[in-house]
Amino acid sequence: MKAAITVGQFATLPNGIRLHYASAGERGKPLLLFLHGFPEFWYAWHAQLQEFGATYFAVAPDLRGFNLSDQPANVADYKPKLLTQDVEQLIAHLGYESCVIVAHDWGGASGWNVAISQPQLVQRLIIINSTHPYPFAMALAHDKPQQDASAYMNWLRSPGSEQALTKDNFRVMEQLMLGMGRPSDHWFDAATRERYHACWSRGVSGGVNYYRATPLYPPTDGDAGAGKLTLDKKNFHCTVPVRVIWGMQDKALLPLLLDDLPSLVDDVVIERLPDYTHWVVHENPALINQLIARFLTE
Repeated sequence: MKAAITVGQFATLPNGIRLHYASAGERGKPLLLFLHGFPEFWYAWHAQLQEFGATYFAVAPDLRGFNLSDQPANVADYKPKLLTQDVEQLIAHLGYESCVIVAHDWGGASGWNVAISQPQLVQRLIIINSTHPYPFAMALAHDKPQQDASAYMNWLRSPGSEQALTKDNFRVMEQLMLGMGRPSDHWFDAATRERYHACWSRGVSGGVNYYRATPLYPPTDGDAGAGKLTLDKKNFHCTVPVRVIWGMQDKALLPLLLDDLPSLVDDVVIERLPDYTHWVVHENPALINQLIARFLTE
């Protein structure tokens, strides 16, 4: 039986940010926190909330800058440390000392950062097509295929990308969702399209500012991008158990980003899905639920 989803809930965090969140299940049960990416919102996880609300307090916020949550105007308000702080403070606001985090794309970036910097908050991290920051930085600095795959980041960072994304009834936004997916899939149906358009109508600058605020982006003429960084690998070690689900047909995040994980994470298991893309959560939600359930109980 599918758990009912409650929406319209808001958390005002100590840092002043107000996050909207959806939830399923009873507060007091173990917290299962779902973090979405770009250009999505809490609804990306609706199948997971329905599935896990029976046994967990399953919560999916709209992250800072998205949908019904606060959308600060300044790029500096989207620095990774602030996005990480949002997650840390949301866990406490919900009344928990720790939780399991399930995260995709930009949500995964924050999930990795919390697990690395505040491991006591994370019982287990389940990552879906979202790269650990260290191999991503190295690949952006030195790997031409990943630089090419991430070239869209520099387009999003450029002035006016919001206008390009939203014109012609969000045509480019839809291309980002569907062009990186499997042509045969029909998950982006009329009802889903309406939900996403309503989200995007509330503003896309916040989501775009994630790309503008991050130091991790590919080089351009005159800008070394991630190559400007001097990183010490030992500062990125993760002691939290991590389970990775990876759609191997991801056009933006290449499989090479998985290669170094065993040297960065004490306890890591990688589930490679050869037939799926960056949007595997939508392409086969039943499989994702099955894998999450296995990772939660093993």
